Amino acid sequence: MPLLDLSLRDLLNAFSSSNPTPGGGSAAALASSVGASLLLMVAALPKSRTNADQEKTALHGATTVLTGLRQQLAEAIDADTAAYDQVVAAYKQPKAAPQEQEARKAAIQRALRAATDVPLGVMRLSVQALEQAAIVAANGHKAAASDVGVAAALLMAGTNGARMNVETNLEGVSDAAYSEAVRAEIKALAASAEPLSGPLRSTEHR
Repeated sequence: MPLLDLSLRDLLNAFSSSNPTPGGGSAAALASSVGASLLLMVAALPKSRTNADQEKTALHGATTVLTGLRQQLAEAIDADTAAYDQVVAAYKQPKAAPQEQEARKAAIQRALRAATDVPLGVMRLSVQALEQAAIVAANGHKAAASDVGVAAALLMAGTNGARMNVETNLEGVSDAAYSEAVRAEIKALAASAEPLSGPLRSTEHR
């Protein structure tokens, strides 16, 4: 059964089991999907900051964007687990004969790149959600400011967690050009995430 279809209790049990999956990558995607969900809740409240029409228009636009982001982040919970399972399967391929060694090596590289691409996607989506969080914070009801702050903290946790998984998987990737491009991107994503998240997690914006 997909992780996304489990009850909360069963999902927590899955994370705490002795199995290597679901692991940190799925947890990062989960954190960001919950963060996006909180933002959707605040945007959907019947009252905005001053109940002005332009606020409600802005919140409606943020809702449209966040709905798509939340869906993709939720799907990444299972995608990350599937990607890591492929890495494990690749390492278990036979390697007695030279042909088997070459096939195994190629399978490992394909699996590592896939396992890198999923958390990289989570980073991208999380930063996009943080951009929408600023809109929700500026236009949402002030009483829900702490909910926006928690959402930002969760999205930041998802961003940082996904980055750790990207960096770990890149250690085994032999394609130098790919690795260099991905390292540059995650550095840029992390640099843009903190300025977006920091003010929202502060009590000053409430």
